[in-house]
Amino acid sequence: MTTEKQKILTRLKRQLLEAQESNPTLIAPGDGFGLGPLEACFPFKVFPTGTIHEFLAENPENIAASEGFMAGLMAKLMETGNPCLWISRNRKLFPPALQGFGVWPQQVIFIDLYREKEILWVMEEALKCEGLAVVVAELPDIDFAQSRRLQLVVEKSRVTGFLLRKEPKRLSATACTVRWSIKPQPSELQSGLPGVGQPRWEVNLLKVRNGHTGSFLLEWAADHFKFFETTTAIDSAHSKQAG
Repeated sequence: MTTEKQKILTRLKRQLLEAQESNPTLIAPGDGFGLGPLEACFPFKVFPTGTIHEFLAENPENIAASEGFMAGLMAKLMETGNPCLWISRNRKLFPPALQGFGVWPQQVIFIDLYREKEILWVMEEALKCEGLAVVVAELPDIDFAQSRRLQLVVEKSRVTGFLLRKEPKRLSATACTVRWSIKPQPSELQSGLPGVGQPRWEVNLLKVRNGHTGSFLLEWAADHFKFFETTTAIDSAHSKQAG
C-alpha cells in the first residue's frame, strides 16, 4: 500500500470513529498506559478511555489475575485524582492489595449488592457521574441491549467502565469496545531471593472495535507494566506446562 493510500485510509478511519462517537480520549498528550506493543492494537495506538471494557474470567485464578491487571489500569486512569466506584455481589478483593498496583484503597468506593439488576442499575447511574475516573462492576452475564445502554452513557460522560464477568454462563455479543481475557503466568524469582516474583499475565485481546486482537505477556514491576514477551513465548510456556 502506497503512503498516500495509507494516509487516506487513516483519515477515513478517524472520520468513522468520530461519527460513531467512539474516538479515544487522550489522558495526557503523548502519554500511554505503558502496555508496550499491546497498545498498537487500539485505534491510533491509544488505550480507549471513556468507553466500556469487558473482562472474561472463567475461574478463580483468572478472576484474581483480572483484578490485578485491572488495578494497574485503574492506577493510570486515577492519576487525575478522581476516585473509582467498585460494585460487586460476592466481593473477595482485599482492598489493601490494590496498593501494590498503585491504587490507594481510600480512593475506591465499594458497593456490595446482591441482585444483578441492581448492579447494572448502579453502574449505569455511576457512569453518568463525570467526577469518577472509572467504574467497575462484577457480574457473570450481560446481554447486548444492557451493554449498549452502558456504552451510550459513557459516550456522553467519557467515564471509563470495566465489566468483570466472573464465571460467565454464556458468551454472547456485547457493545463493549474491548473484550479481554487475563490469565496468570508463572513469575520469575530474582537471583538469590526467596518468595515469589512480580505478577505476570497472559493478556488476550479477544475483541477490539476498529482495532486488532492479539496475545501478549506482561508483568507488573516497579509500579508500571512491563512488556515481557510475545505470543510465541506464550505458546512455548503453554507447551512446557502441558509437558
